[in-house]
Amino acid sequence: MARFQAASGEFQVVVDLERDARFLPDAIRGERTLFVGAGTVDAYVDFSGLSGDAVTVSPDRTSVTVRLPRAALEKPNLDNKRSYVFARQRGITNRIEEFLSTKPASQQELYILAERKIAEAAAASELRGRAEQNTRLMLENLLKSLGFTQVTVTVPPAT
Repeated sequence: MARFQAASGEFQVVVDLERDARFLPDAIRGERTLFVGAGTVDAYVDFSGLSGDAVTVSPDRTSVTVRLPRAALEKPNLDNKRSYVFARQRGITNRIEEFLSTKPASQQELYILAERKIAEAAAASELRGRAEQNTRLMLENLLKSLGFTQVTVTVPPAT
């Protein structure tokens, strides 16, 4: 087991994307879109990089100390079924261009911005701490079931 999937968080963000034209009122040329992005971010602890001194067992084999790395966050998974355009305002020239265009309007930028905002929300949340706590509990229970009576699991402090 190289990696322990320790926690998952659900997030919802609002993206406000506005494109204005210089010296023209929004009613003539301009576009504003409000997009609601919903998705999940998983937090994990990577065991693959543990060094040989990450686990210390007492000589009488009753206690063990495990030094873990900080939990990391996966890339956000945007849920297309729960993400949607909430409101869209366009100037008259924008509407005419879109009507006459042979290619549909792309919403890729909205999805990219939503993923970025979800990643920021996850980083600012307690998701990493929850993942570290879940990993600590899993290892304590596992090692106690193997006969250790005292289990200490440490994680470096957040920087």
